[in-house]
Amino acid sequence: MRFLKESANNDRGDASADAIVVSLPVSPEEATHTSPSSNSMAFFLGGIFILLLLTTIHAASEIVIPIVLAFVLKLVLQPIFRLLVKAHLPRALAAGVIIIALLSCIIGLGTLLSGPAASWGEKLPQGLPQLQERLHFLSSPMEKTQKMLVQAEDLTKGAGPKVVPVAVQGTRLSDKLFNGTQALASGLFTTVLVLFFLLAADDTFLRRLVEVLPKFRDKRQAVDISQAIEQDISSYLLTITAMNACVGIATAIVMRIFHVDDPLLWGTLAFLLNYVPIIGPMIAVVIFLLVGLLVINDFWTAFMPAAVYLLIHLIEGSAITPMLLAKRFTLNPVLVILSLVFWYWMWGFAGAILATPMLAITKIICDRIQRLSAFGHFLEG
Repeated sequence: MRFLKESANNDRGDASADAIVVSLPVSPEEATHTSPSSNSMAFFLGGIFILLLLTTIHAASEIVIPIVLAFVLKLVLQPIFRLLVKAHLPRALAAGVIIIALLSCIIGLGTLLSGPAASWGEKLPQGLPQLQERLHFLSSPMEKTQKMLVQAEDLTKGAGPKVVPVAVQGTRLSDKLFNGTQALASGLFTTVLVLFFLLAADDTFLRRLVEVLPKFRDKRQAVDISQAIEQDISSYLLTITAMNACVGIATAIVMRIFHVDDPLLWGTLAFLLNYVPIIGPMIAVVIFLLVGLLVINDFWTAFMPAAVYLLIHLIEGSAITPMLLAKRFTLNPVLVILSLVFWYWMWGFAGAILATPMLAITKIICDRIQRLSAFGHFLEG
């Protein structure tokens, strides 16, 4: 890149000095010897730093999550931004066009789905007796399981003092919904604001980083990592988004075939939940099963929406998506699940969505730094 060439001349003096240092004789013992105390201290300080970092991002999740989400969205929208810039649009104007289009899609889809979602929210409490009646064959196993849990709890308590239950008055549902809506609106505003300036700045951060780094090798490595993250993660997220859209469209068609109302709502739900590996589709299967039991009269046909959705997900998740992403990179599925569980515990549903992209970014960085290459190989599937 252009700003690498400008820094090449400044490093010639460093290169000659390095050549002098390399020419000095070094014994094999001096070259390979590392103090155990220094390694232990570095490991100890690194562990403390990681614990402090995790504690900080957990405590500041309300501001950290929108910023991380903005960086991920920037990687997804970067190709569109580059096309607009090539069409001779100023960077600020191109970023504004993307932000307006993104907000229009979110607001339009939210307005379109708010009515059906509210109506299904009212149907669910009214349909609970019907669900209990249609699932009466599960009542006996559930009662036995409940009795076993009560007996196990009694055994663990032993002869200890009995705990007197105290009734605590919880907050009203309307207050919880208001607080949740307010937090969502605040997070959306922060995400959009940060995303606009990230797109408008483009390569400014990378240029400043290259100017600060002292060695030409470090400058080239920084550019290489930045380009790899942008290309690979952008390709990964665009592929996942396209496949999730296909799953959502197929789910909406299935719901229409089985005469389930508001197929657009269920297609959108399948699209969003498919971003969360394994757990998201499991939640979708349970939701579609309950919806089928509420709407479809025939008992066995009521299972078909959930069954067909599961088949669609298995085809997409086990065959099509891995085939499309295998050329870029693969991740260890066990580590994907562990990352999913950890970030869900840290940040909730937003953390579950961001877990896989953050793990992929970590692997790309480790693959291009020699000291971390072993850890990058460990993350590979």
